[in-house]
Amino acid sequence: MVKAGYKSGIIMRNAFFAMAALALVALAPPLSAQNVSVDVRVDRLEKEMRAVQRKVFPAGAPLEAEIARPAAPAVVPGSPASTPVADLTARVNALESQLASITGQVEENAFKLKQLEEAFNRYKAEQESRAAPAVVPPTALGPSASSASATGASARPAAPRPAANGASEERKIAVAAIERPSTGNEADDAYTYGFRLWDAKFYPEAQAQLKATVDKYGASPVASKAANLLGRAYLDDGKPALASVAFYENYQKRPKGDRAADSLAYLGEALIQLKKPADACKVYAELEQVYGASLSNGLRGMMDKGRTRAKCTA
Repeated sequence: MVKAGYKSGIIMRNAFFAMAALALVALAPPLSAQNVSVDVRVDRLEKEMRAVQRKVFPAGAPLEAEIARPAAPAVVPGSPASTPVADLTARVNALESQLASITGQVEENAFKLKQLEEAFNRYKAEQESRAAPAVVPPTALGPSASSASATGASARPAAPRPAANGASEERKIAVAAIERPSTGNEADDAYTYGFRLWDAKFYPEAQAQLKATVDKYGASPVASKAANLLGRAYLDDGKPALASVAFYENYQKRPKGDRAADSLAYLGEALIQLKKPADACKVYAELEQVYGASLSNGLRGMMDKGRTRAKCTA
């Protein structure tokens, strides 16, 4: 009878283990399901990477990943070897982690650039309002001749206006002596003439010529050089406020232009002259972040000196 009970216990125990094994098999995801899960995550990673690429490179430049395959973990003797699916899952986990880090950096940089853009838009509006000519209301011009005769007062002749401070004949002759190029390329010729006027220190004439060049040939590759030189003509003429607007607009509208980095460097100089060192430091930080690897020795030296003068902490 004891033997019968013992055998019954063994049978029940074996049945229990068999049922537990079946339950584990039922609960464990099949290998194909694991592959499907990894494929879904890889597809999502590819979509997120393309989204980051569109944000960082709106012009469609390729984004080359710099994510290295994680080092294989040390295998402890006696432990089971990892499966290919486990290795792939580990790599996907690493990719997801680094993509999240890259996305965060992109969003942070975009936020900082937006702050800089908003600050300069406010600054530009302020400078334009200051530069706008004041409109004198009619009541401030005094009573009209008809009202004067109505009150019995004799009408006084208007005071003669002072002669306009136009260019002297000597200056006109000197400006006319600046040769206008005629190579057949109208955009380049317009810029070259403006450069010659600036080089001869005829700054007002150079400003007018270069502004007209930018307005007419804004979509041409020469526009970046013309807009940057326009800012320098303002700066050399003692007009840092107008110079700062010209430099910032050139960088904002033509970030890949030939003189985009130059405009940021000179924008920092203009802001220092306007006694805005904190804004100048932000500009130098932007210059380093966007063009640091491609800066010429001259621009880097200018940036370093500007940072020292503005007492930038970073």
